[in-house]
Amino acid sequence: MRVATLNLWNKTGPWQRRMALLGAEARALELDVLCLQEVLELESPMKEGTKLASQLDELGLEGMHRAFGLGHLMDGPWSARGHALRFGNAVLSRWPITTRHVEALPGADASDQQRSLLHAVVARPAGPVDVFVTHLNWKADEGHIREAQVKHIARTVAERAPADGRHPPILCGDFNAEPGSDEIRYLRGLTRLGGEGSVRFVDAWEYAGERPGHTFDPLRNPFARVYPRPGRRVDYVFVRGPLRAGAGVPQRAFLAFDRPGPDGVHVSDHFGVCVDLDDGEAD
Repeated sequence: MRVATLNLWNKTGPWQRRMALLGAEARALELDVLCLQEVLELESPMKEGTKLASQLDELGLEGMHRAFGLGHLMDGPWSARGHALRFGNAVLSRWPITTRHVEALPGADASDQQRSLLHAVVARPAGPVDVFVTHLNWKADEGHIREAQVKHIARTVAERAPADGRHPPILCGDFNAEPGSDEIRYLRGLTRLGGEGSVRFVDAWEYAGERPGHTFDPLRNPFARVYPRPGRRVDYVFVRGPLRAGAGVPQRAFLAFDRPGPDGVHVSDHFGVCVDLDDGEAD
């Protein structure tokens, strides 16, 4: 099973060219599941929530099933016309999506950001797969908020995807945290964050990728140069462990959406992560 994640950078920059390039590369990768962050949808509350437009429509990925999860509403001139611009996460799957659940994450009361966790159950022929996608607070000094968010995510995954013998749940997204941060170490079972019980998620890149794997890289991506920081890895595909031989074991992890198009334009200010997971049935 091939899974990828990408922060698609909403409609910043030359977004029409970026979306065309993203769609073309996604088709070439022959993805089973694509998790996206910073997705925009325009709705009209005046017409009982009628969707007017979705950024997902611009990718040209016809035939893929989709689920969108609201993070927050964005301010702008559309609100004066009775519309709502929704900012959030999405899952696209070549198999049907049978369940969609959106969970607000902590942090809105302590920052100017409202983040969320989207849960989609993908009806894979070999058995259903729980896919979670999220986008954590981005500011460097908000590690304490991200810590609260990853603890909430771990509890939600445990509640909504119990270890019942089926394919282990997949957790993807832009975590805005480097591998050595307490947020990521907590997910990997390397720290308990305030005495709570530990959890165990396998970082697919640590398991099957090549170093350094920077997904936000000012040296390679001009869109990332607005932030004068070194290259870093902040986008992840996790699989809940511990893993045994069989379903969910990462076989290969590599950067995706990391090459510019013929006109020199990159897909996003982030690079994506693509992972091939063992598709065998869980013990």
